[in-house]
Amino acid sequence: MPYRNAHYFVGFVLLVIVVGFWASYFSVAGGVPTAFHVHAISSMAWLLLLIAQHVTIHRRQNGLHKQMGLASFALFPFLILGFVMIINVSARAYSAGSSPFHDYIAPAFGTAMVVAIAAYVTLFYLALKHRRNVRLHAGYMLATPLILFESPFSRFMDLLFPAWNFIGSEGPHAVLDVIAISDGLAILFALALYRMDRKHGAPWLVASFFMALQAVLTWFAPSIPILEDIFAAYTTIPEPLTMATGVALGAAAAWFGWEAGKAPRKRAAQPA
Repeated sequence: MPYRNAHYFVGFVLLVIVVGFWASYFSVAGGVPTAFHVHAISSMAWLLLLIAQHVTIHRRQNGLHKQMGLASFALFPFLILGFVMIINVSARAYSAGSSPFHDYIAPAFGTAMVVAIAAYVTLFYLALKHRRNVRLHAGYMLATPLILFESPFSRFMDLLFPAWNFIGSEGPHAVLDVIAISDGLAILFALALYRMDRKHGAPWLVASFFMALQAVLTWFAPSIPILEDIFAAYTTIPEPLTMATGVALGAAAAWFGWEAGKAPRKRAAQPA
């Protein structure tokens, strides 16, 4: 089976989440918006599911692995819902004009989350489509934590190792620096995995594309007026509609991915 030590990588991402969000979430969990709980629970549950699936398949527990795979059909829409709810938190802060920081950063955050959603939907769809190819299926599933890595690691770096920000932007834009740097590190890791197995390396190229897109669009978002206009328009959409759309996107990725991965039907033999 491929990626024999992948559970350590996914566990490392879990550790980075706890450290990166300790101050802003875990230590004050009782006083944060519901959106943060949904996003945290769904994201960590997704990572735990990946670890469990990896362990079961390597222990030849194929039946249990398939059952947990089916559980991902329920979890994945919940995961996308969490991302949408976080966008909505930023949208509310932006609409309220609560601070110059939010006015500057919120459209960039919204852009980053939209790219993350697109990445997750694409990777999960492709994982299901290629589920009969073990290496591709595993690669696409294991690429999803890389999309999640940027958010906690950028906070981890900003809190504990601010000197790592070699870009050195002033003011709120420094937050976008660490996002871009975190994406860059994850891209380097993905490309290293691609070089190890180019024949089955497509998942890491797909993930790298989305992380590069996220880094560039997020960093330049404050200087791209159309992105702010789009985010301002988003703030006018009723939140229940945005959340329903997120759930529908997650469900659609699961459904269409499963259908695309079905074995082709054998044509009935024609009578002589």
